[in-house]
Parts: sequence; C-alpha cells; structure tokens
Amino acid sequence: MGMLSLPGFLSCGKKKDFSLSNEKDAHASDSDENSDRGNWSNKADYLLSMVGYAVGLGNVWRFPYLTYQNGGGAFLIPYTLMLALAGLPLFFMECSLGQFASLGPISIWRILPLFQVKDCSAMLGGEIIHANYSFITSNNLMCINGTINYKPVQFPSEQYWNKVALQRSTGLNETGNVVWYLALCLLLSWMIVGAALFKGIKSSGKVVYFTALFPYVILLILLVRGATLEGALDGIEYYIGKQSNITKLMEAEVWKDAATQIFYSLSVAWGGLVALSSYNKFHNNCYSDAIFVCVTNCLTSVFAGFAIFSVLGHMAFVLKRPVSEVVDSGFDLAFVAYPEALSKLPVSPLWSFLFFFMLLLLGLDSQFATIETLTTTIQDIYPKMMKKLRIPITLGVCVLLFFLGLICVTQAGIYWVNLIDHFCAGWGILFAAVLEIIGIVYIYGGNRFIEDIEMMIGKKSCFFWMWWRMCWFFITPVLLVAILVWSLVTFSAPTYGSVPYPTWGTAVGWCMIIFCVIWIPIVAVVKIFKAEGNLFQRIASCCRPTANWGPYLECHRGERYSHVVTPKKEKEHEIPTVSGFMYFRE
Repeated sequence: MGMLSLPGFLSCGKKKDFSLSNEKDAHASDSDENSDRGNWSNKADYLLSMVGYAVGLGNVWRFPYLTYQNGGGAFLIPYTLMLALAGLPLFFMECSLGQFASLGPISIWRILPLFQVKDCSAMLGGEIIHANYSFITSNNLMCINGTINYKPVQFPSEQYWNKVALQRSTGLNETGNVVWYLALCLLLSWMIVGAALFKGIKSSGKVVYFTALFPYVILLILLVRGATLEGALDGIEYYIGKQSNITKLMEAEVWKDAATQIFYSLSVAWGGLVALSSYNKFHNNCYSDAIFVCVTNCLTSVFAGFAIFSVLGHMAFVLKRPVSEVVDSGFDLAFVAYPEALSKLPVSPLWSFLFFFMLLLLGLDSQFATIETLTTTIQDIYPKMMKKLRIPITLGVCVLLFFLGLICVTQAGIYWVNLIDHFCAGWGILFAAVLEIIGIVYIYGGNRFIEDIEMMIGKKSCFFWMWWRMCWFFITPVLLVAILVWSLVTFSAPTYGSVPYPTWGTAVGWCMIIFCVIWIPIVAVVKIFKAEGNLFQRIASCCRPTANWGPYLECHRGERYSHVVTPKKEKEHEIPTVSGFMYFRE
C-alpha cells in the first residue's frame, strides 16, 4: 500500500504553485493566514458578525412575550439554565468545528461522511425560513415609509398592519395578488444584502460595524424615552418585577419555551456558525468567543424587554387597561402593540422610524450570515469557480431567494410566513442538532474532539473540560431529544390568530419539513451502498473521518494529523465521499 498524495494548495505558504487560480480572490488578502479561503480582517469583524447573526428579531419580540407569559422574572431561571446546558455547549461545538477544519457546513462533515448531508438538511430548512424572514425585513422597510399618525376609530396600528401594509386576505385559500410595494421592499432588502456581501467577509465584516451596533443605540434611546413615561414602571414590573410567578416553574411548558428560545435565538445547527467560524485563524480563542456571543445574545434579549415593556406600560396607563391587554405575541407585538404605544408619544413618527429601522438592521444581519453560509458551501465545493465568479454567484443566490420570498408578499403572505415558521423552525433543526452532537461525541469521539480543540486553544486541565464533557456526553443530547419529543407530542395545527389553516396547508407544512430531513437517510444509504466490504465494514467506513479530515493548513496539523491527504486535483471540486478520498499509488 503506497503513500497518499497531498495537493500543494493545502500546504502552508503562499507559493504561486499552490494557487488554484492566478486570479486574485477578493475573499482573501496577502495578510491572511489561509490564502485559499481568506480570513476575517480582524477579531472585531468576526465577533460583530456572530453577534449580528445570533441577535435577531426574536430577541425583540419573542423573548419579552415569553417572559411575561411564563412567570415574568421567574422565566429567567430556566432561560439561564438552558443557556448553560444546551445553548452554549452546542454553540462552542460548532464554532470549534468550523475553525478547526476551515470548512463550511457541508464539507465539514468529512469528520463523519455518513452525516455529511445533515447540515444540508438544516440549511434547506434555514433557507426556507430566511426566504420568508426577508418578508419581515421588507415589512420593516414598508413600516418605516408608513410611520404616520394613521387615525381610524380604534387601534390604528392593527388596522394599518392588516388593511394597508399586508392587505391581508381571509385565509391561506385566498392567495390574492402580490402586494407591489412589499415586493419592491423585498427586492430592496435583497439588494442591500447583495451589496454588503459582494466581497464576502471582507465587505460584510465592515458593514456589521453599523448593522450590529446601531440597534443597541436605538434600544438605549427607546429605553430612556420609555422610562420617562407615566406608567412605565407598571410595564417593567409586569415584565420582570413583583408580578413574577415562581410557581410557573412547575410547568413543563415553561422549560420547553426556555429551551426552544435559547436554541433558536443562538442559531445553532443552521450551518451559519460553522461557516462564519471557518474564516478564523487556526489559533483563535473560539472558547472565549462562544461565551462572549452567547452572553451578549441573552443580555440583549433581557435589555430589549425593558425597552419594550416600559413603553407598553405607558400605553396601558393611557388606555386605563392592564398591561396584559395591550401585549400580544409574535408579529402582533412588533407590528401592532408596540407601534400602537409609540403612536401615543409626542413626535411619534420619529420613534416609529427608529423602532422599525432597528428591526430592519436586525433582519439584515441575519440575512448576511445566511448568504455567507451558502457561498461558503459553494466555495468549499467549487473553489476555483468562486474565485472567478464570487460576485455573480452571490447576486444569483440573492435573486433566487427573492423569488422564493414572493409568495410571502402576496395578500396571503402572512399565512405562509406563519406556516413556514410553525414547521421549518422546529423539528428539522432539532433533529439536525441531535444528529450533530451524537455524531461528533459518540461516533467521532468526544475526547478526540476535545484534543482537536486543544490544538487550537492550548492544553487545558481535566477540570476545565469536566463541564463540557457532562453537557456533550449526556445533558445536552438528552435535553434536545426531550424537546424534540415534547414538541411532537404537543403538536397542534397552525393558526393565525383566530384564522384556522386548511388541511392542505398543514399537509404542505409537513411536506416542507420532510423535504428538509429526508436527504439525511437517503444520502447515508447511498454512501453505504458505494462503500466496499460487507454491510458492517461499509457502515464502519462511513463512520470514520475521510483521509483528508484535519486542519486546512499543513503547518497546523502537527503529528496527530501528519497523515492527512487530499483527493487528486481533478477531484477536488466534488462533494467528498468515503471512496472519493482513498487514492492509492501502486
């Protein structure tokens, strides 16, 4: 048996012979450690991109509602525990994984070829969600343009939202027309995303200085303004004060809500964390990064709650109603209840503009990471093509997602958005996360993975890893399985307010989630079928890392990965398979 060959482009150094193309890739610069893929210009670019990806619209409207619905301040107890037991362990795992191999969410599964399409399924679900997520961004643009004192008989914000902004039909059965101004706003939002990403992380890393930081300025302005209003204290007390109900902690639903909020707000298992971390330098401290981003995300949720409920408390004071009667969940909190409260303030168009501009920036940040995840995947599979065609490919992805999002700007668009959110943001991602942690910890090996991390951040004591081992080996997978099973057991047909969905609408929802996850067993069976040997040998070979799994650059491989090889150059653009990496010389 001969030695396995190693193409030069994976070696350290910047010799011309090692380049896949003579053309300069805007994604990489001369100062980058990895001249093939490029690196973040500096640490701040990466951290702000991660914060922008993790902190989204759910931090502003979903977390405050869940808090007051589930016992007020008491909800922070399960929320914090779920952060420590489920959110942070998965976040740290994905950041470490992407940084270690410098690969995107598909190619990273050279670590375990049997699960290689796992992140593809998560990405499919994620792209379906973000195609309709852009609908919310377009609505923010529309609402910015419509921040006027609209005065029907009662609840002007609710009437504006349903009759003017959405032109909402009676149900999913009545699709209606494309709302032209929403379609234009949708197009504008994707044009902004395309313009910000035309040079990949080199351009988006600069844009996030504004899109990730300015929402905090707006939140602070809204909080200061809200705190000076009459009745603000009532709103704060309702949110996280003396009205907290500690007995709510005895209800399983509260713990489920805390876990799902942590899970989705951190955006784990979507592929984005792996993609963004893959552009880090090898010895970057991904441990401290993970803690910083997770804590920032959760503190942002709590901070946003104060800004929201101080104003809603004032609205309750003006209307002489309990706070519970002016607060609603989901879209209504962001587009009805809070705007209604802002309309009661002096200079209301200014406050409305700031609020919707903040939502727009939060949405754009998440869109940036979504597109970067897709382009990173394409770059790993077709690196030479991406060097030449990065801008057309990036714009092409934006155009494709624009057309996919058109269904969401019809008169029945809000029903589609709610349907997609109900199905695709749930079981598919949970299922992918369960496979991810089982695959890495129990098949690849948790201790082996810890050794990989120590190659990047240095040797740590056994006490340092004690908590992570407890979470990765037992607590986190058990929690994820419990949430998944509980979500399936308590499944209820989707509704939008009091509007029920037709049977075919629920069937479409199930088809979307099946379409996202069905590729995992299909591709696993295909890989086993293509492998050699008896059934046991085939499964075993698909559960071993491929021959070219390890650090991207040769200078980082050390003795542990000195054996790493790569496929022949004519094969390097293909999606890796088990058999595809075993090239032997006579």
